[in-house]
Amino acid sequence: MQYRQLGNSGLRVSCFALGTAPFGASDGGAQTGRVDVPSARRQLDMALGTGVNLVDTADAYATGGSETVLGQVLEGRRDRVVLATKVRLPTGAGPNDAGSSRQHIVKSCESSLRRLQTDHIDLYQLHEWDGQTPLEETLSALGTLVRSGKVRYVGCSNFAGWQVMKALGAGQTDRLPSFVSNQVYLSLLERSAEYDIVPTALDQGLGLLIWSPLAGGLLSGKFRRGQPGPPGSRHSGGWPEPPVYNRERMYDIIELLCETGAAHGVSAAQVALAWLVGRPGVTSVVVGARTEAQLADNLAAAALELSVEERDRLETASRPPLIYPYWHQCWYAKDRLSKADLSLIGPHLRAPERSDP
Repeated sequence: MQYRQLGNSGLRVSCFALGTAPFGASDGGAQTGRVDVPSARRQLDMALGTGVNLVDTADAYATGGSETVLGQVLEGRRDRVVLATKVRLPTGAGPNDAGSSRQHIVKSCESSLRRLQTDHIDLYQLHEWDGQTPLEETLSALGTLVRSGKVRYVGCSNFAGWQVMKALGAGQTDRLPSFVSNQVYLSLLERSAEYDIVPTALDQGLGLLIWSPLAGGLLSGKFRRGQPGPPGSRHSGGWPEPPVYNRERMYDIIELLCETGAAHGVSAAQVALAWLVGRPGVTSVVVGARTEAQLADNLAAAALELSVEERDRLETASRPPLIYPYWHQCWYAKDRLSKADLSLIGPHLRAPERSDP
């Protein structure tokens, strides 16, 4: 297992993280899976045994049930884990039971600490953007939690690049906590984060934590062209997240994953994960599973090494087209591009879609 610095912080986290969205789900809301306490304990055992030290949850998962189960299975080994949770999404029906206000953040942190049975949270993340609460209020509330020792580091999730920059600017102006990470969706099926979010993270020194790296299971190799999806899977049941915009292209990518996996004697899922963990700016890939067998297979991707040719084939099959202003920069600004710029534009320079004028 590799360990990487989390953004500009001194914290080191494993390149794969245990995701716990399926923990604690009841029969009434379990499209991401149902993992009870004994199963959760076995998953944590497995993750720790392979070197995973980052465990990610959220107060909104299973209406707090994920944190509750995780708190129980962490007993006696809390100090082996970098514990990450999130705040922002609704936790009740009241007008102040959502958002990034001081009221909601402080109250939610106290509740998360109780459920997790711990005295501090290592990484406290804003789960989503709040365009109505002043950032100064949000960051000040996070600062209060950091100074009290209840939170060690702060991050965000699902923030666009400009939103990250606005938050970092507000923090610098008032000497408030700065984000060390942004947890976002990125996969071979959907690489839109590479337009703006990835370059921002590289430029500003934020770590990128990746959720749903297999596109909700679509890249597991179990969904094939012309075949029904596996029974009981969330996409077979109409689960809309993440969205699929081009199913034929999706199946082309899946076929390539299956072909590459067969060459290595591993699953398509392992190939997709191994490709992703090697992408620019990616610090850790969050893997969650319904079963221990799925988790074991996903974590085995840490040992898979893809050749340059294999990575290039996957890159070509999934590469997003350059949108404006990036195609213009590709043509006219290529003499002065930074590492952050090249994370998106670099592959297009090597295989241009248009000849220079």
